[in-house]
Amino acid sequence: MKFLQHTLSNGLEIVAECNGDAHSAAVGFFVRTGSRDETDAVSGVSHFLEHMLFKGTPTRSADDVNREFDEMGAHYNAFTNEENTVYYAAVLPEYLGRAVELWADVLRPSLREDDFNTEKKVIIEEIKMYEDQPPFCADEKCRAAFFGPHPLGRSVLGSETSIAALPVEAMRGYFDRRYSPGNILLAAVGKIDFDALVQTAENRCGQWTPVSTNRAFTSSTPQENFLVEHKESAFQQYVLQLAPGPAAEDDDRHAAKLLAVILGDDSGSRLYWELVDPGLAEQATLSHGEYQGAGMMATYMSCDPERAEENLQIIRDIYRRAQTEGVAENELAQAKSKVRSHLVLGSERPRGRLFPVGGDWVYRRQYRPIELELRTFAEVGLAEVNAVLQKYPLEKCTTLTIGPLAAVKEPK
Repeated sequence: MKFLQHTLSNGLEIVAECNGDAHSAAVGFFVRTGSRDETDAVSGVSHFLEHMLFKGTPTRSADDVNREFDEMGAHYNAFTNEENTVYYAAVLPEYLGRAVELWADVLRPSLREDDFNTEKKVIIEEIKMYEDQPPFCADEKCRAAFFGPHPLGRSVLGSETSIAALPVEAMRGYFDRRYSPGNILLAAVGKIDFDALVQTAENRCGQWTPVSTNRAFTSSTPQENFLVEHKESAFQQYVLQLAPGPAAEDDDRHAAKLLAVILGDDSGSRLYWELVDPGLAEQATLSHGEYQGAGMMATYMSCDPERAEENLQIIRDIYRRAQTEGVAENELAQAKSKVRSHLVLGSERPRGRLFPVGGDWVYRRQYRPIELELRTFAEVGLAEVNAVLQKYPLEKCTTLTIGPLAAVKEPK
């Protein structure tokens, strides 16, 4: 396994984890842009722009893009979140250069006004669809309440109002600023000819004009709230709790992930044994999410409405006991086994390694081979996990519950 890195003269970075024994390759363009980089006037533009990039380029139609990926037998897609928009594909090694060329063309789209107006209707329908799904509503509204005015509280989709009012000129301007080569990482994993990858990138991306691109960093002051959203059409009651957690740059993020497994893994955790196994809840989990300069511990629970208040109190009691008593050595050992198994199994295919490799470079400008990640988790001790509990109390959170209940008592 070899890690290689190169930067084009216009600022585009290229990184690759090269494995000569692999039978496939995965490649992705990581654009450092998402909802936290938007303003009220262009809320939702990053996600909208992701859609528009599949509408064709000066040299290819939308059908051409899809047909060419299909001709390669590629597994390809894209996604947008709060901080990144990622375009990726997994292919046989002989098609890697062609996949990079195709994505490079896609990343310089036509952004035609007719396509923009048509896709705007699709985005608005997508927003309406998610508004009908209580878990998504809970996530969007809880994030907004938790982060308050901080940019991480912005909706990735935007709103019907913001999308309807968005002019094509604003999208074009946003694209010019955010899709600058110095704001993009090209990452590849698997059977990679790195020299050929760099040459392809130089040929297809080297002429991209760089512009100054910055991300505004403001301190996050998480809020404590208890909110109830009445949605009569829902059959279950959904709960999302957000509490502060380690940021992407923090060394204690590994301990936080182990803590989340101990308390809220979807099997064998404290939440599982006290809520899911006895049938009190359909789902109850805890996870750690990391961003630049901020992090969160997210609790998710769904259950029959009549059990919502009881379950909320059980969650509060579980977290309170953990806060007071800490976690046990056997729990930590089990969590390490789960996390390390997940890492190893996920890394066996280049597509599974692409996002850790790209993410580590985007967030920390580090290459962390799988052996280093395994060793880091193995070395986390009880003291580090319990320190995270003290530094980031799970009780100090924003809670949002949505479902058929018009009123829900806050746990004591």
